[in-house]
Amino acid sequence: MLQAGVAEPETSRLVHGLVVQRDVGAAAGAQHADEAGGLQRSKTPVPPHRVGIISNSRAHRNHVNGEEPVTDSPQVKGVLYRSPRSLPELSRTLEEFAEAGIELLIVCGGDGTLRDVITCASTAFADGMPRLALIPTGKTNALALDLDIPLNWKIADALAAAEAGHIRCRSPIEIFRPGSELPDLRGFLFGAGAFVRATGLAQRTHQAGAFSSLAVGLSVGWALAQTAFGGSSNVWRSGDRMKITAPGVDVDRDFYLLCGSTMRRLPLRLKPFGKPRDGLKVLAVDAPPRRLPIAAPALLAGSEASWLERLGYHRGQADEFTLSMEGGFILDGELYAGGDVTIRRGKELEFLVP
Repeated sequence: MLQAGVAEPETSRLVHGLVVQRDVGAAAGAQHADEAGGLQRSKTPVPPHRVGIISNSRAHRNHVNGEEPVTDSPQVKGVLYRSPRSLPELSRTLEEFAEAGIELLIVCGGDGTLRDVITCASTAFADGMPRLALIPTGKTNALALDLDIPLNWKIADALAAAEAGHIRCRSPIEIFRPGSELPDLRGFLFGAGAFVRATGLAQRTHQAGAFSSLAVGLSVGWALAQTAFGGSSNVWRSGDRMKITAPGVDVDRDFYLLCGSTMRRLPLRLKPFGKPRDGLKVLAVDAPPRRLPIAAPALLAGSEASWLERLGYHRGQADEFTLSMEGGFILDGELYAGGDVTIRRGKELEFLVP
């Protein structure tokens, strides 16, 4: 259900005493990168811009703690606030934002909310995405962790970051179905095979009250135990048939796990792709996984020892590859049907950070 609209009063409180002025400006600064990966300042002053807020009322902290941003008045000068309840509503909302000239898009939700927003936005903002701010209110908030955004970050903090001009850039993963000109999906963490089953375990930990890094740790540990102690016919060990094609790569066999991400850092500082770096990193593990109790700790710690490759733990990096699979795949926590897909690194998005 859509919420409040655009505005007549000059100010209105949004949340926790925040007062939003008519316009929000951003200060100038010299562009630079930090060691954490891409902290920048705008090269030139950002002109006063219009702000759009997308809030997922069903996101974990919004729903449980009542932290969803609200407005005192149904009309707020310079701010569009919406809480769409379906993907068609979200698409219409983003088209409205694009027509209104939104230059800062604030997303209140988790990884799944952001996935849906940037997927739908590829059509609405075909000429270029606005700057983004993520208010992490979901169950895992992996991208917020990667961007060094604290879980208690609020809209007021995002607006302060806009004034300071602090940004980090991340490229999303884009997934295309055959015949598609625009990406069917955009997100930051992709997985198939055991990754699908492990995500199912993570959902069960959420139901038990575990969230964020705790949920990730429990699901990873549970998945490794299911695999290591299963018999030869165990579904975890037998893997899934996949055909992977990329420059210099053409393989068609059973894989225990396939996953990829454009994030630099994962929850619990896990490093399945090796040392932190930009780009689309990929990990493919042959089925059945060999010497898993020994290999898994080294792999997750980021070891690049050659014996991991010899045992069937393959790391790589590619701007684009094609994948054919019978089973489904996960993108930022959601299960999608398999088939033939093209997976590629998308254009960088700018995120406000502290």
